[in-house]
Amino acid sequence: MRRPDWISGWDAFICIVTLVALVFGLTAFENFGSAFNISQMIAGASERALLVLPMMLLLITRDIDLSVASTLALTSVVLGLLVQSGVALWPAIGLTIIAGAALGAFNGVFVTVVGLPSLVVTLGTMALFRGIGYMALGSGSVNILPQGLLTFGFTNVPGTFVPWTIVPFLVLLPIFAIVLHRTVVGREIFAIGGSPLTALYSGIAVNRIRFGLFVFSGVTCAMAGIVYTARLANARANNAFMMELDVITIAMLGGVSVFGGKGGVVGVVGALSLIALIRNLLGINGVGGDAQSTIIGLLLIGALLAGTFAPGIVARIGAARRGKTGAAAASD
Repeated sequence: MRRPDWISGWDAFICIVTLVALVFGLTAFENFGSAFNISQMIAGASERALLVLPMMLLLITRDIDLSVASTLALTSVVLGLLVQSGVALWPAIGLTIIAGAALGAFNGVFVTVVGLPSLVVTLGTMALFRGIGYMALGSGSVNILPQGLLTFGFTNVPGTFVPWTIVPFLVLLPIFAIVLHRTVVGREIFAIGGSPLTALYSGIAVNRIRFGLFVFSGVTCAMAGIVYTARLANARANNAFMMELDVITIAMLGGVSVFGGKGGVVGVVGALSLIALIRNLLGINGVGGDAQSTIIGLLLIGALLAGTFAPGIVARIGAARRGKTGAAAASD
């Protein structure tokens, strides 16, 4: 049976590993399969799930956004200060999303208009955005939040163990998948990653699309900031510290190439689920956050090595098989 063109061999492999990890957790730990634990595990992945969507697109186009966690933190501060000053919840959410779009556009201008590498720009704004958050709020936090936001952050969809915080991702995911894999815009994104110069000569508005992706990154980070604020019931400048490590790991482990032009939704969702499972299983075994980050870092290195060397290994194996088949046919 032919595999669909939007599912690669690596995607299938990651999904199988994720399934194995899930079965291991269910059989090895009594409380792993409880509704409470599953709900907490899904909720804990809510922000990373949102952040990995624009990260995947940017990596496919040979860009990167290292400021995603800092944008999340700054928009969390913006939301907190707005509600603290008496702005109603929905207008505050709207203004927070606009702020996220502005931060994304700030990155996009320096990358597409000024012409600086996205790695350098977003490395700078990673510190800049978080620094602005500290300047606006200091080391304190906003803990008095509207009840509607807290209900969203702490409750599940009625009749299920699915937390409300994952719903924005579940709404975006099918739209995102269709746009990336089944539309002209998606094909243009892959074309830019394959060869930006060729894409430009083919009539694709390369910089316009890249700029749009940075704005989309800012908007999605703002949504993640709202989710994070609701889930932890506070707005502070150090929210999501170093979360960009997890997000990049998920994207690359999900088969997105650091060299651009390659990636897909299935593998990234599989990697997202795998990272969430690993963090949950480590937490059940009493492994702290620092050790978890170390393991995630090792997974990132492994994903980079796999992305670099796996294609060559697969090509050599395929050539060897074709050689054996040709030799057998000649002997016949």
